[in-house]
Amino acid sequence: MRLRQAAVTAVGVLAFTLSASSPASAATGDFLYKVGPGVPTGIANPDSGKCINLPFATEDAPGFAPENYTDATATVFLDADCEGDTYYVMNPGKKLGDRLKLRSVIFS
Repeated sequence: MRLRQAAVTAVGVLAFTLSASSPASAATGDFLYKVGPGVPTGIANPDSGKCINLPFATEDAPGFAPENYTDATATVFLDADCEGDTYYVMNPGKKLGDRLKLRSVIFS
């Protein structure tokens, strides 16, 4: 009886550990930024590990003033498709000023 109970407990602990350590498929929260003449916009609960080209951010008018209100680290890029040497890492809760321009982002 004790052996059976110990085995059930061990399987339960293993299942809990595996489920707790599996990566989430989305960051929880909002990633906000401005476009055009300071019009606020954003992304809600963005996918993790996937490059996102920011809606309304163009080559001529990139997004700016990002605010990371998600629970994940955001890496923002000046270029589309998360490419190029110009990028900035934003921890959760970080807000940056109007001078930072961006066109794409990826969340950890």
